[in-house]
Amino acid sequence: KLYNTHRKLSGRTLFITGASRGIGKAIALKAARDGANVVIAAKTAEAHPKLPGTIYTAAEEIEAAGGKALPCIVDVRDEKQVNVAVENAVHKFGGIDILVNNASAINLTGTLETPMKKVDLMLGINLRGTYMTSKLCIPHLLKSKNPHILNLSPPLNLNPVWFKNHTAYTMAKYGMSMCVLGMAEEFQGSVAVNALWPKTAIQTAAMDMLGGPGIAKQCRKVEIMADAAYAVLSKPVSYTGQFVIDEDILRKEGIKDFDVYAVKPGHPLLPDFFLDEEPQKVQKLMEDQGATPAFKAVDEAAVSVRIADIFNVFKRRITTELVKSTQGVYKFELSGKDPGVWYVDLKNEGGSAGSGEPPNNADVVMSMDSDNFVKMFTGNLMPTMAYMSGKLKIEGDLSLAIKLEKLMALMNKSKL
Repeated sequence: KLYNTHRKLSGRTLFITGASRGIGKAIALKAARDGANVVIAAKTAEAHPKLPGTIYTAAEEIEAAGGKALPCIVDVRDEKQVNVAVENAVHKFGGIDILVNNASAINLTGTLETPMKKVDLMLGINLRGTYMTSKLCIPHLLKSKNPHILNLSPPLNLNPVWFKNHTAYTMAKYGMSMCVLGMAEEFQGSVAVNALWPKTAIQTAAMDMLGGPGIAKQCRKVEIMADAAYAVLSKPVSYTGQFVIDEDILRKEGIKDFDVYAVKPGHPLLPDFFLDEEPQKVQKLMEDQGATPAFKAVDEAAVSVRIADIFNVFKRRITTELVKSTQGVYKFELSGKDPGVWYVDLKNEGGSAGSGEPPNNADVVMSMDSDNFVKMFTGNLMPTMAYMSGKLKIEGDLSLAIKLEKLMALMNKSKL
């Protein structure tokens, strides 16, 4: 049974940014079951083609769970919209007791690959949005009996390994964590300000877009974050300035069985960003537990496979059905030992693959080291891990990149 509680949030008002789906909505539903009031401050008013849920569908779920809901169209970059939502919340529910800064944008790319528009988006939502929403809610929080701000952001781990592949994203997320550091001290004794971050990857629409279909079984469900948030928000104001990890706080609350939170109980879990020293250490930890990490060290013999061999296998494996179901042109820009440009066309006529520029415009361009490319296509490096650790750069249609996992499964059937 998931973390049991005694209606500690009954009648309290939570203002949650980005609550139309994922972790934000899970925290909202957890509070709603206590009979809390929830302000859903999020952007999605009309159904998104790729992402589930709107502020209105979330509001229906909150009411059905036993809470009261106020859906507000809010882009946290817009001061006026945040202000209006805060005023409406106070007017409808009489005040604000809890602010959850959950809204976040992610783009895991290096400095030269990140367009300024994306940098502005991440800094605007994660850092500035969190700061501004806190600033506008604090005057109301100060009137509450047990006010809390909870930012969904990581501990401030200054190891460069967490910066080098996605400096802009790390700066933006750490900006949220710096709000915790500063505001916890500034409002000590008046408002509790804490951060919460998952120990493992959590299955959300965002994670599915980042990691593709293979990622889910390595994740935990959003409920673990909802239960951990509930534990933090039930604490007194003196509990402040903490960088909480979901599993750690739940262990302290007496939870012993974490399998209930796993998407696939017993499957090795993918550790989340910002927590471990080095990816190698993560690998060792997983191996110590008898797991086989998705990014295991490579068999040197495999590296001797020539790139040309891989594309020859591709050619043999192309079927009209594969072309119909994929509908994409892939371009691979390889560097390192075997540099060159290769392509796989799974969109036009009967499909084709080979070296050089694709005969038709590429829908997705993937850049990586040739050794890592070989590791990927011989099953020794998951595209998910390659992307998340910065070994694989993707430009263009990310959903096509996700379909690559299926192509790899085909490749690995025919032993290279």
